[in-house]
Amino acid sequence: MDKKVFKVFVDFDGTITKKDVGEELFIEFGDREFSKRLIEDWNKDLVPPKAGWNALCESVEVADKNLMRDFLSTIEVEKSFKKFVSYCKENGFELKIVSDGFDFYIRTILEKENLAEVEFSSNVLNFIDNKLQPVFPNSAEDCKCSANCKRNYVLKHSSDDDYTVYIGDGVSDRCPIQFCDFIFAKDSLLKFCEVNRITYFPYKDFDDVTKRIDELKSKKRLKKSHQALLKRKEVYTQEA
Repeated sequence: MDKKVFKVFVDFDGTITKKDVGEELFIEFGDREFSKRLIEDWNKDLVPPKAGWNALCESVEVADKNLMRDFLSTIEVEKSFKKFVSYCKENGFELKIVSDGFDFYIRTILEKENLAEVEFSSNVLNFIDNKLQPVFPNSAEDCKCSANCKRNYVLKHSSDDDYTVYIGDGVSDRCPIQFCDFIFAKDSLLKFCEVNRITYFPYKDFDDVTKRIDELKSKKRLKKSHQALLKRKEVYTQEA
């Protein structure tokens, strides 16, 4: 049997972490009520991602990096994630985190969990004169799902011949899942898949994902997503 190699893309906030770190961070250090209202509207697709992040960063009057690090030390990561990282290594699967959050808190949390070697893509958060300055190096004009274009990242780091896996839970995952073969969804992403008739696997934790991938790689003939291939070709045609 041919060994099947998967390229695995994982969302960070609410997927690897138990809570949405970006939301929690700005509710804690920014204008609490303003942040809550903005996040609520954001989750209803009423706020463009870059505008949302800019507004949240502006709501933090004094950005104390040390206080924020102390706060991040209380953030819990899904217990099964570390085991999943090891599982991917053992099987030769490429695992990459793709987030619409910020490098500052992702790196801080990964280091805390001794997972600093896991590659990630995100927006950048600079601390300048006690103020927060967000930078969006991977934004795309036609991307409405996230400031850090997850679709482009998935396309750049996989080919039509790869078996691609996407694991997520929220608004910023709606676009990239449409370019992947196997989708693991929960919370609002699961509802989005159901409404739009997108095939997905429900999951609660990374143990569920591991079991399902084991089943997939044991199949003699594993079919790729025809819809994902069409979506990829659509983008390639536009760029040609």
